[in-house]
Amino acid sequence: MEISKTFRIEAAHRLPNVPAGHKCARLHGHSFRIGVQVSGPLDPTFGWVMDFADITSAFAPIFDRLDHRYLNEIPGLENPTSEILARWVWVQLKPRLPLLSRITVHETCTSACTYDGLDGL
Repeated sequence: MEISKTFRIEAAHRLPNVPAGHKCARLHGHSFRIGVQVSGPLDPTFGWVMDFADITSAFAPIFDRLDHRYLNEIPGLENPTSEILARWVWVQLKPRLPLLSRITVHETCTSACTYDGLDGL
């Protein structure tokens, strides 16, 4: 079974590696939505996979590092595409949340990236 919790962060970034003149090379901001999915068996006593509050607690330090920040200044996010951000969140969160199965970063209301850790990280 899979459950999810979504967090919203406000952050600025720019993409330094895009072609000259690309709009994303300029400093801009997003209201990112970061979805955290965990998978596991249904606990027969509690009736849940895990407490949603535990997901919130595990994500709290990541939220503090990202919210209202300039992402390019965070080590590992020098080129903060949605793909790199999703993988970065995974690497930060997986040790605190062993049942983590997916991270989804919504950069806009129509654009998102999903990462499932299957590239060996």
